[in-house]
Amino acid sequence: MIMTTDIPTITAMPIDPKLLTLTQWLSPSFPVGAFAYSHGLEQAVRSDWVKDGGSLAAWLEDVALYGSGHSDAIWIRLAYACEDVAAVEALNFKCRAYAPAFERQREAERQGRAFAKVASEVWTLTLPDLQFPVALGFAARQEDLDIEAVITLYLQGFLGNLVAAAQRLMPLGQTDAQGILAKLNPVCLDIAAQTQGKQLDDISSTAFLSDIAAMRHETLQPRIFQS
Repeated sequence: MIMTTDIPTITAMPIDPKLLTLTQWLSPSFPVGAFAYSHGLEQAVRSDWVKDGGSLAAWLEDVALYGSGHSDAIWIRLAYACEDVAAVEALNFKCRAYAPAFERQREAERQGRAFAKVASEVWTLTLPDLQFPVALGFAARQEDLDIEAVITLYLQGFLGNLVAAAQRLMPLGQTDAQGILAKLNPVCLDIAAQTQGKQLDDISSTAFLSDIAAMRHETLQPRIFQS
């Protein structure tokens, strides 16, 4: 007796190529120089405000929910809504004005310039020099990327860079570092959800120590990060 076995055909789910573009933009390998900035974390470690995994996790959660993370999410949304270069350049002036410290402004400016240069050349986009979250939002509009994914992955990349910076500043192993970042993933999702429909008047920061750290870092010596 001949027996046959029917093997079910498995249809692979198609991968959206736009997701690959987004992950490439926000990959640590994308040349924006993010590794050179600690966003004030270096000063926080020097001041003994951040000294172990627990205090680092709390610091990053506050920065994300009540400081730059929340603000950047709104800047990305506002830039995504800009219909032309004139509108996004006007928005960029406001973004610069909201920076709480010189180093914060320079950090976003240099990363934005680097992002705009590469993205413009590789993807043929129209991107003037803009602050990083503004440049990302305007580029995402031109590539028709999902704004919720853009914000969520941007925040994860932002926090991931700070976790990597902490590993150079304090005793923090690979497992603990990845554990902290994994626990912050829901925070990224929450911020993306909370900032839906937010406007310029909703931008604020109550992460005061983070802002103070950015100001004090301007005169910190010796130091290994630019912010």
